[in-house]
Amino acid sequence: MPIIPAIQDLAADAQYWRRELHRHPELEYDVGRTAKFVADRLHAFGCDEVNMFVGRSGVVGIIKGRREGAGRTIGLRADMDALPIHETTNLPYQSSVPGKMHACGHDGHTAMLLGAARYLAKTRDFAGTLAVIFQPAEEGGAGAKAMIDDGLMTRWPIEEVYGMHNAPALPIGAFAIRKGAFLAAADRFTITLEGRGGHAAQPHLGIDPIVAGAQIIVALQSIVARGADPLDSCVVSVTRFDAGTTFNVIPQSAQLLGTVRTLNEATRDFAQRRVEEIVSGVGVAMGASVDIQYVRGYPVTRNHPKQTDFAASIAREVAGDAAVIADAPPIMGAEDFSYMLEARPGAFIFVGNGDSAGLHHPGYDFNDSALPHGMSYWVQLAETALAA
Repeated sequence: MPIIPAIQDLAADAQYWRRELHRHPELEYDVGRTAKFVADRLHAFGCDEVNMFVGRSGVVGIIKGRREGAGRTIGLRADMDALPIHETTNLPYQSSVPGKMHACGHDGHTAMLLGAARYLAKTRDFAGTLAVIFQPAEEGGAGAKAMIDDGLMTRWPIEEVYGMHNAPALPIGAFAIRKGAFLAAADRFTITLEGRGGHAAQPHLGIDPIVAGAQIIVALQSIVARGADPLDSCVVSVTRFDAGTTFNVIPQSAQLLGTVRTLNEATRDFAQRRVEEIVSGVGVAMGASVDIQYVRGYPVTRNHPKQTDFAASIAREVAGDAAVIADAPPIMGAEDFSYMLEARPGAFIFVGNGDSAGLHHPGYDFNDSALPHGMSYWVQLAETALAA
């Protein structure tokens, strides 16, 4: 169905909210201004409950339908936090905080869910209860897990949960989703090498941690190239190499940082084991002592089949069959909505952001033209899922 006029009429307000949030980005759990902005509007919309400080700084609004029916509860989630990136867009509403910006579109996600909440709090044309969930710390802080640990799914007995994220390069008004593994598990490692420093003109008297680190970087590539099943997705990336201070000194130590991305638990276990084995083995071979800290991060974002079919059907109603990719390829990025999908059945979908800079890029901006499409999706999903 086309975007209804009442939702299109909300676009100007949603754009204002989005740009106001964009001007004032906040990181991880330190989203006090953003959370208050959200809570104030939920109160103004007439939500039945507005609960702050869920999972430290999350907000949960409760809207009860006016129809008689089964009385079940579903949750819709948006993330609120920004990134430690210096914005280079030079837009009139660009970040006012140096070194922080909404480079992933969480400002747009928040605005879309606020717009849907405003509409649904007014019409209440559904049965049961809707929980609108505004989450902190998606960008590395596991805010979804913090909210779950704080009783999100039990304090308001949420039976299903849905999430949405914008996607650059996907056309405005289009949606993409898939059943099963959709986004990767994200793990990280820190490797510290201790050698024996000395004069660069006398390398035979030292143990060079830079050479050992270089050998580790090369050897780690064999995990994907020669270890993982070629038909299974696995990424091993070393993203930082710190060592040395000048041109004529072999340093005493070096440090490497990196990430591992996988789409199933067997490959995740294999990759961790091989990283640890390779690091240890190269250290022994090069005569350097090594320490590896391997931290498992967000799990795989795995959509539930029934809820994915339902979410795709709602997207088709909003956008038409041709604008919905129901079997989109997996993405090796990560998303802490994965914790919510481990706790309850649900689905995660992408909405098009058009021809924009990529996520986490200093020139990125959420496309305001996507706001009515995202709001329409949320409204139609809530009214259909909670139909009497």
